[in-house]
Amino acid sequence: MKRTTNLRKLIFTGLFAAIIYIGIWMLRIPLLAIVGRPFIHFGNTLMVLAILFLGGAYGFVASAIGLGGFDVLNGYAATSWLTVLECLVMAIVVSSLFKAFKGSTHKLDTKALITISVTAGITKIITSYLVSIVEAMMVGTSFHVAIVASFMSLTSAGINAVSTAIVVPILYLALFPAFKRINR
Repeated sequence: MKRTTNLRKLIFTGLFAAIIYIGIWMLRIPLLAIVGRPFIHFGNTLMVLAILFLGGAYGFVASAIGLGGFDVLNGYAATSWLTVLECLVMAIVVSSLFKAFKGSTHKLDTKALITISVTAGITKIITSYLVSIVEAMMVGTSFHVAIVASFMSLTSAGINAVSTAIVVPILYLALFPAFKRINR
């Protein structure tokens, strides 16, 4: 029984990694920014769903492979390690809130989902800001300029955060019955 459960988790981890990668690759809108090459995408939304359905550890692995793999294969390899760190922070934050709301085999209520989704969006804005500072400094920008330039480049992170806050509860509520049925 335990082997079946572990195999199922590994399969879903791979599936979520692929869905995250495809979600970024197919549905992205590039934006102009002072720092980096940001774009609007659904990778963060899918990452939060992976963490909610798979738990912190497996959700982290799926998002690190999906988001980090996208970076490596699409011209962002130099900063893919920062993306993986963002995935780790998000896994810690989302799985901690999930546990605080006593989610597991029971469906989270709408209030808990909205709280988790909004917190995930805010976390994404903060981690994107910090990543942008590091990216700016990696190319030789002074710290003070990096702080200002990174703040001016948060448009895509803000849009991605809002879409995460809106879409995660909708998809979670829609997919939970099927996911619970599969995991019996």
